[in-house]
Amino acid sequence: MKVFFSLFLIVFSLSAAALAQASPPSAGTSPGSTSQPLPTDQQSALKARALLDQMIQALGGQAYLNIQDISQEGRTYSFHLGRPNSAGTMFWRFYKFPDKDRVELTKKRDVIEIFNGNKGYEITYKGTRPNDDKELADYLRRRHYGLDWVLRSWLSEPGVALFYEGQTVADQKSAEQITIMNSKNEAVTLYIDLNTHLPVKKSFSWRDPTDKQRNVEDEIYDNYRPIQGVMTPFDVTRYYNGDMSNQRFMTSVSFNKGLNDTLFEANPSNTSKK
Repeated sequence: MKVFFSLFLIVFSLSAAALAQASPPSAGTSPGSTSQPLPTDQQSALKARALLDQMIQALGGQAYLNIQDISQEGRTYSFHLGRPNSAGTMFWRFYKFPDKDRVELTKKRDVIEIFNGNKGYEITYKGTRPNDDKELADYLRRRHYGLDWVLRSWLSEPGVALFYEGQTVADQKSAEQITIMNSKNEAVTLYIDLNTHLPVKKSFSWRDPTDKQRNVEDEIYDNYRPIQGVMTPFDVTRYYNGDMSNQRFMTSVSFNKGLNDTLFEANPSNTSKK
């Protein structure tokens, strides 16, 4: 009887060990392990990466990632300390990824802003003048932290870190919050709609080199429409330190029209003095 009981214990132990090896690891455990959970930072990075992939697919996947140029028409409104200071201006915008931008303003399209690489110009009936240092720095900063730059450039750079920061509310929508940080410790926080998986809000901060104060810039995306396989926000609102600073309402958007580089050239021989 004792021999039989001993054999039974051996068989039972072997069966239990086999079942333990065959059982899949629980959530939060490292591959090949049944007991050791992934470190919290790795869990956070994996969750953030999954949400980013889901968001990019919701935006259009490869159709979004393969955008080479954008043409927009609409109306833009400027604000000072959160209050409107204009009745709105018609605009036409032509953007070629990654660093060429042209905006034509007014009904006559007689005020033109051009940005090409790290240079910027304004063209009016008075001629062509370079943007002043602050105007250019403001634009280059917004471009550097732009959603397309973050998703198409930052994510492919070495040393990028991803952080999942839980569920929250952004622009009155339930959202997942993640932060992307590059190797220079520059960070962008994205708020992703819990239902549509589209970006609702983008936020970043920077320290003013003059007064050393930290400023926060937000961008809200709304009124998405499918354009050429890409989910496109037709309403974009910018905030500066909590105050509304600009609104753009698009009436027409198209992609990949093959914009010519000459569209983004300014004539330096016609440059006027400020």
